Amino acid sequence: MNAVAEPRVNDQIRSPEVRLVGPEGEQIGVVALARALEVATEVGLDLVEVAPQAQPPVCRLVDYGKYKYDAGVKAREARRNQQQTTVKAMNFRPKIDPHDFETKKGHVQRFLRGGSKVRVTIWFRGRERFRPELGLKVLTRLAGEVADDGVVEAEPRQDGRNMVMILAPHRTR
Repeated sequence: MNAVAEPRVNDQIRSPEVRLVGPEGEQIGVVALARALEVATEVGLDLVEVAPQAQPPVCRLVDYGKYKYDAGVKAREARRNQQQTTVKAMNFRPKIDPHDFETKKGHVQRFLRGGSKVRVTIWFRGRERFRPELGLKVLTRLAGEVADDGVVEAEPRQDGRNMVMILAPHRTR
């Protein structure tokens, strides 16, 4: 699934000296790698390189199986707590009927309250393309009426035959 680099363990560690951290998190200090491996075997634990980029690398005395299990649990917990943002789409026409506008505005508000971003598109047909101010008027009206539920993330812009604006929910929700 993820290409996460496995930490170096015991004989895989290359540095001549390491900063050693005990099993309870206590600082033992900077020691030679051979001495750190001796300490690990004396207490019956593994020497795991937890911060290879540090000078000297930080190694910890832990049970490697338990360390890997705990790292997996933390990764799953982080994935579960990530917020999934979806982008919903809503299409309008420049000459939209007032009732249709209210209905679609209600959908946009529901999406924003649900935590989704909304991509609002104005479809221009025929000669409507040469009147982008009509589409801009609809989009600014919509942005003003849903201001309580969301903010304009991307200002309206012409995109070929369409005009597009992106609305995002307020961060406090």
